[in-house]
Amino acid sequence: MKCKVLISALLAGVVLPLGAQETYENTNLLDNDLNGTARYVGMGGALEALGADISTISTNPAGLGLFRHSVANASFGFVSQSDAKEFAPGNTTNMSFDQGGFVYSTRNGAKSYLNFGFNYHKSRNFDWLLDAASSLNNASQNKLTYEKYRNDVFSKDDDASFSQVDNFYMKHLLYNDATKAYYYYPATAYTFNRAQQGYIGEYDFNVSGNLDDRIFLGLTVGVHDVHYRHYSEYTENVTSIGNLTLADSRKITGTGVDVKLGAIFRPMAESPFRIGIYVQTPTWYDLTTKNYTEMTDGSTTAKSSESYDFKVYMPWKFGVSLGHTVGNFLALGATYEFTDITSMDTRINDGDSYYDSWYGTYYQSSSSDDAMNHHTDKNLKGIHTVKLGLEYKPIPTLALRVGYNYISSMFKDGAAKDGTVWSPGTYYASSTDYTNWKDTNRFTLGLGYTIGKFNLDLAYQYTATNGDFFPFQSYTDDKDASDDNIANAVKVSNKRNQLLFTLGYRF
Repeated sequence: MKCKVLISALLAGVVLPLGAQETYENTNLLDNDLNGTARYVGMGGALEALGADISTISTNPAGLGLFRHSVANASFGFVSQSDAKEFAPGNTTNMSFDQGGFVYSTRNGAKSYLNFGFNYHKSRNFDWLLDAASSLNNASQNKLTYEKYRNDVFSKDDDASFSQVDNFYMKHLLYNDATKAYYYYPATAYTFNRAQQGYIGEYDFNVSGNLDDRIFLGLTVGVHDVHYRHYSEYTENVTSIGNLTLADSRKITGTGVDVKLGAIFRPMAESPFRIGIYVQTPTWYDLTTKNYTEMTDGSTTAKSSESYDFKVYMPWKFGVSLGHTVGNFLALGATYEFTDITSMDTRINDGDSYYDSWYGTYYQSSSSDDAMNHHTDKNLKGIHTVKLGLEYKPIPTLALRVGYNYISSMFKDGAAKDGTVWSPGTYYASSTDYTNWKDTNRFTLGLGYTIGKFNLDLAYQYTATNGDFFPFQSYTDDKDASDDNIANAVKVSNKRNQLLFTLGYRF
């Protein structure tokens, strides 16, 4: 049977030519954090129509077309998780360099400017901790593997649904040498801890300008640099065995590229009211993932590791924004974005390499992983984001800011990490847990002070998201309830505080 070949490959740590990733792992690559300059964060990021802030380079590139002077900014701060339990190697508080860039503004007409910009910002900060614990009633992670075996999931023509976790249990726990048969072991309770670290750094290159101070246009090319890693420990109190722990380390690195186009219009010449529209192409990621996983009962340990390349094409993003100013003392902004997360394309490297004469490098061809993409479409839904922001200047040198964000959940009701999907993404899976995160709310405050050509800005951001954690996918047998393997949801949350400083200079 082919699963025996797969077991041998897993035990030997063989690197196979095909590779893909799983839906829930891919959602980590969504760069939906609110980050950038302290002014941008303090106003909730609602500057896509107001413009004149370097952070709009990664949302509405036309925002840089409103600059009339060259500027340079750098931002750094602290991120703290207020509801987390310490778990090495993670920390509840981390320092972060969040942004650095410049805009060079050139005048080429009475009312015409051509601007060039570059900006780095941390589009995703992975530093956070997750812990969960609950009881189990005649259920366990190894029973899920047993049910896959009992229902012949492993014994068909394609055994891509045989995961690294299945390998541990099939090879080292479920098989009884004396009876030459497989059995499962229920558990009474579990504990889970995970520490995530790393970031996605985005390097944006922009050209923008204006037509008669009524139409502003911009183009940004973004390069994304992924550095993700996590370490988790999942421990079950297994009947007749005791504590059984699955410790998993995973690392994802690689790069991606995307293009953003944007425009800002002033429909009425006598009014500062503005409308902004923008679109972002998919981020085309070329990535490598590595994992090292151990299963131990405290006396004996089984080990497994894998490394493979894969590609993911992230979804399109569309946005519209409104902005208005009152004199020189009040600015109001509102933005709506839609991300069609169901269009995320998980891809399989086909193993064929081609030479790119332009760059002098080789690249691998790939094709869509139809099975995993169907799983994505079944479990995810479009993301709606609303941003609101206000800036008030009681005196010309002092600015007070407030902002709010609402981000809808990307997970459908009943979404699950399906370990039976016939995909290399399932085959390479080294964990079974998943979390269905709900809506996200962000509240921001900020202030800014101008001293000559320098500006000092400070922002505070509070982000709160609740979710349902599952240690593994539940299984229900319609004929015999004793074969059910149910893991009830555990309520978890991610509450983060960010303090951000920006130093800017105008020249």
